[in-house]
Amino acid sequence: MSITIYVPCDSSAISLGANGVAAAIAKEAEKRNIEIELIRNGSRGMFWLEPLVEVATEQGRVAYGPVHSGDVSGLFDADFIQGGAHNLALGLTEELDYLKKQQRLTFARIGKTDPVSLDDYLNNDGYRGLSNALNLPQTDIVKAVTDSGLRGRGGAAFPTGIKWNTVLNTPSEQKYIICNADEGDSGTFSDRMVMEGDPYVLIEGMTIAGLAVGATQGYIYLRVEYPHAREALQTAIEKAYQAGYLGDDIQGSGKAFHLEVRLGAGAYICGEETSLMESLEGKRGLVRFKPPLPAISGLFGKPTVVNNVISLASVPVILDKGGDYYRDFGMGRSRGTLPLQLAGNIKRTGLVELAFGATLRELLYDFGGGSASGRPIRAVQVGGPLGAYLPESQFDTPLDYEAFAAIWAVLGHGGVVAFDDTVDMAEMARYSMEFCAIESCGKCTPCRIGSTRGAELMDDIIKRRDMNKNIPLLRDLCNTLLNGSLCALGGMTPYPVLSALNHFPEDFGIDDKANAA
Repeated sequence: MSITIYVPCDSSAISLGANGVAAAIAKEAEKRNIEIELIRNGSRGMFWLEPLVEVATEQGRVAYGPVHSGDVSGLFDADFIQGGAHNLALGLTEELDYLKKQQRLTFARIGKTDPVSLDDYLNNDGYRGLSNALNLPQTDIVKAVTDSGLRGRGGAAFPTGIKWNTVLNTPSEQKYIICNADEGDSGTFSDRMVMEGDPYVLIEGMTIAGLAVGATQGYIYLRVEYPHAREALQTAIEKAYQAGYLGDDIQGSGKAFHLEVRLGAGAYICGEETSLMESLEGKRGLVRFKPPLPAISGLFGKPTVVNNVISLASVPVILDKGGDYYRDFGMGRSRGTLPLQLAGNIKRTGLVELAFGATLRELLYDFGGGSASGRPIRAVQVGGPLGAYLPESQFDTPLDYEAFAAIWAVLGHGGVVAFDDTVDMAEMARYSMEFCAIESCGKCTPCRIGSTRGAELMDDIIKRRDMNKNIPLLRDLCNTLLNGSLCALGGMTPYPVLSALNHFPEDFGIDDKANAA
C-alpha cells in the first residue's frame, strides 16, 4: 500500500522551492524502495510555512514545513511518512490554529485536492450546486443568489443577484458571462489561489451563472502574469467538456454553456469591467461611459454578467446548501465570507477566509502574528493600491463594507498590506499618484492630468516647498479626481492620498491633524 504525500503546485509555493522538494521526495522514496503517491495539491494559504508537505496517516494529514530539498532525507530518516517526529513537524494540518479559526466556504477544497482531478472535485462536494441548478427555473437560481446576500467580491460590492436579475430580464438572442480574473491589486492573490488550487469551482460557478441568465458563452479574462493559473484552467476546462459539464448538452439537460480563457496584456485599467470588455473585443482597453450598463449592453453590445473570480467561486456552495446557509455568515449587509490576503510587513503572510465581522486587529495579530520586523504596525492599506491607509486607531473596525465606508475606507478585493513604524506615508501618498499616472487609460482629464500633477505636487510637499499653498492644492486636486474621474482608478486615488495626509500629517511636515485639514 502506497503512502500519499502532498506537495503544493501553487505558484507561491513553487517560487519558494516546492518543485525541488517534490522531486527530492520522489527520488528519496525510489532510493529507499518506498512506494508513494505524490499529489500536487493547492496551497493551504500559509505562505510562511511553504513549501508545506503533508502526509496522509490514519489520524489525518500531518503537516511539515517549511520544507526545503535538503530536509527531505532527514524527514525520511524520521519516518515522516508515518507522521514521525521532526523539528519541521507541525501536527495535524486541520488542527493548525491558523486554519482552524477560519470559515472556509469558497476555499473549502483548496489545499486538500489535486486541483485538476475531476474525481477529487466530485468526491469533495463538487458540482452539487450545478446539479441542483439544472433542476431549477432560472428565477429560482437568481433568487438563491439574491437571498444569499452575495455582493461583488472584486471591490465594488454590488449585489450579485441584482446584476444577474437584470441580465435575465433583458431580452437578447445572445448573452455572456465574463469572469474578471485580471487580479492586479497589490497584496492580492485569492483569485490566483482559486484558479490554481480549485479551478472547477470557478468553472461550476460560471456555468450556474450561464444557466441562471440564459447565457451560453463565458470568458475568463486572465492576467497574462498567471501562467500556472492558465494551465490549471485549460486542463480543467478540457476535462469538464469531456465529462459533459460544459458543452451543448450539460449532463444531458439540453442546456448549453461554453467557456474560454482569454489573456489580458498587463493593463491595470482592464480590471475595470467596461475596459475589460473593450479588450475582449480586440480594442484598446479604454473605459466606456455608463449608461448603458454592461448588464443591458455589455460585450459586443449584448447583456453581460461581469463578476470577479471570488464572486463566481462563491456561487456553487450557495446553490448546494442554499442562500440562507450562506447568508447566516457575516454581519449587516455584508453576508457570507471574504478571503483576506495578508501581505507586506507581516510575520504570517497568507490567506484567511473569514465571515464578515472580524476586526482588522484580529486579522493582523491573531492570524498575522504582528509585523515581520517586530516593530509596531503603523499603517495598513486595505483594498489594493486605491485603498485607504488605516492607522492603529482604526484597527478595531469590523471587516464589513458599510463599517469601512463609514471611515472613508474600502474593503475592496480583501488585500491587506501592513507597514511598520519606519514607513514614510508622504512617500506612500506620492506612490499612489504615480501609480494612477502610469496606469491611467487617458480617456478622462482628471485622471490623466490630475495624477501626473499630483505626483509633481507630492514631490514639492516631500521637499517642504510652499506648504501653505501646496497642501490645500493637494486637497483640491483630490476633490477633482474624486468627483470628475470616469472610473474608480482616478476616482479612488484620493483615498490613499488623503488618508495618509489626514492620519499621518507629521510625515507631510504638518505639526498636528488640525493643521492638516
